[in-house]
Amino acid sequence: MRRTVALIIVWISFFCGLFSQEHLLLRQENTVNHSTLFGIGKAYLSDSYLSPLTYSGMSMTLMHDRLKRSPYFAGELLLQQQFQIQVGITENPTASASEYYGDIRYYLTSFYPLIQTSRFKLLGGPGWEASLGGIYNVRNSNNPGSLKVSTNLNLSAMALCSFRWGTLRWQLSTPFVGLFFSPEYGHSYYEIFTLGNNKGTVHLGSFHNQLALRNYFTVDVPLNRITLRAGYLGDYYQTDVNELSTKIVNHQFLLGLAFESLNFGGRKVRHNEMLKSSYY
Repeated sequence: MRRTVALIIVWISFFCGLFSQEHLLLRQENTVNHSTLFGIGKAYLSDSYLSPLTYSGMSMTLMHDRLKRSPYFAGELLLQQQFQIQVGITENPTASASEYYGDIRYYLTSFYPLIQTSRFKLLGGPGWEASLGGIYNVRNSNNPGSLKVSTNLNLSAMALCSFRWGTLRWQLSTPFVGLFFSPEYGHSYYEIFTLGNNKGTVHLGSFHNQLALRNYFTVDVPLNRITLRAGYLGDYYQTDVNELSTKIVNHQFLLGLAFESLNFGGRKVRHNEMLKSSYY
């Protein structure tokens, strides 16, 4: 009788333990890695629609980076979103004229682990980007500006390496197919947008007329209550179409803060005993 009671107690304890573990797993929430970075560096602008010369000068970037684990592929697929604002102030080789550059970009990229160990990860996947910007030349009177609009499907790879003192990340991406805007040679923007003569301004972009490479390197160093993120961002973009060539190159040093967060909303925050809202 005592053995039977003991076996029943052990049996009940075993299943209670399993239930509690499953309950904890169900309650587990994946965090989101955020960072806001400011970058400063060097820019090189070459646009034959505006000038045959290459302009060089200072460039600045403000970028928000967000990386989270998605529910797809058993939770192994990572989704990254990046929103970037970039400006550049450049001069020609004789410093007699200036060009100004501005650009807004959005990136959405998925990463699936290809190699994964306790300290190293190699991930890869497709992505999408959209860009809106332009170059303005103060010397030109008839055609002072050049519009830069593009959208592309990208291929990306990311490597993560963890150490006791921090984490290193190296990320590469390049477009393989997309669309971009470019006027024809001698084609004015007055004709395109006022007279409606916009034939031949939207082009299918691929490796034959559009080359780009984005090199993104960061190092995370956790301090007392914050994580310092520093890095390098290298952007190379080149198009060659309608007898017009454009080349935009940026090299920038990045510095900012990174943090982890839990995203809750709706019923999750109203009816969750683990969370104490300051509003609801």
